Amino acid sequence: MFWQKRFGDFADRLIHYKLPVRLRLWNGREVSLGGDPLVTLEIRSVQALRRLLRPSMATLGQAYVEGEIDVVGAIDDVIGVVAEIAAHAGRIGRHRPRMVRHSRKIDAEAIAYHYDVSNDFYRLWLDREMVYSCAYFRTPDDTLEQAQLQKLDYILGKLRLQPGQRLLDIGCGWGALVLRAARDYGVRAVGITLSQKQCELATRRVAEAGLADRVEIRLQDYRDVSGPFERIVSVGMFEHVGLKNLRGYFAKINELLTDDGICMNHGITSSDPDSAESPLGGGEFIERYVFPHGELPHIGLVLKELSAAGLEAADVENLRRHYALTTQHWSRRFEQNGERLRELVGEKRYRIWRAYLAGCTYGFRHNWIALHQVLAVKASAPDREPLPLTRDYMYAPPAAE
Repeated sequence: MFWQKRFGDFADRLIHYKLPVRLRLWNGREVSLGGDPLVTLEIRSVQALRRLLRPSMATLGQAYVEGEIDVVGAIDDVIGVVAEIAAHAGRIGRHRPRMVRHSRKIDAEAIAYHYDVSNDFYRLWLDREMVYSCAYFRTPDDTLEQAQLQKLDYILGKLRLQPGQRLLDIGCGWGALVLRAARDYGVRAVGITLSQKQCELATRRVAEAGLADRVEIRLQDYRDVSGPFERIVSVGMFEHVGLKNLRGYFAKINELLTDDGICMNHGITSSDPDSAESPLGGGEFIERYVFPHGELPHIGLVLKELSAAGLEAADVENLRRHYALTTQHWSRRFEQNGERLRELVGEKRYRIWRAYLAGCTYGFRHNWIALHQVLAVKASAPDREPLPLTRDYMYAPPAAE
């Protein structure tokens, strides 16, 4: 009776918000919180009910991942309802930035946990080139394949690549960017990753493309790389660096870059001015289940640490809306291949990634997180001007066309 009363009180607190959700208990009791329900949350035990009564995206996400709560309805609607429940009934507190200890060993273990699930797992919901980062959409109707190729060319175009230059790709993934840079822009490229599975597949793709004389894939930490390089790019990697290590990270890039060089950092940023976690427990869920030791800096902190490391930010662009579209494509493909993904990685990991991808779409749409491309040059070489006065060159037809 105690839990039944608590449940009734909880539903009464939420009912006037008219949320499109039905709550169903293990004993068959149901409560609709308003209108025609788009989503049903099936509460399977008292333990699950305890989590519901103290809701956040972390606690309800944990209950879903552990099989204590089942959901009925489109996953985008589920995430939206969970966020509303957490906002209206949760204990809202402001998270401070987490200061995570980073080392070569810790970072390697974190990368392996996230990226070494299996190449087949990622292949089922990424694009054909297996690009696991924000795409670039010229229109909302672009396919994911189009948008990812556009993103590669947009980055390589911003870097003003010239044939024969050396390009370093920090966190090269499965090799799509270095392959395109070598094949279509004539550079010599080095791609580094801490993921064994990524390294193996990227190396094989380089060999199959006949580019082994111009592209090298290494299983290597960025702190151990020797230069120099005329161009350096980091795409979706600095989220693993850590807030305290940002200055050292940019200082290493500065050390590796030639005086007339250009570098780009393309990464997810926090929209919180103090680089705090995403609200409503979203960041806590990601830390626990998806990106252990990941930390997202605010763009202000990024620019501060980049400048302190001796680099000058020449151009900054926010592609938040592009990442919302990208994760939406990923989430839809994930849903379409749900049964195969379940068989491949099991129910728990399937649920983690299902919630994570849809949650990312919600986070980008609601400006909890963003994606910034920062183009930079050496501040110590003012007589070298590797970039034009205007941004016009960024929109010129790519060399790949």
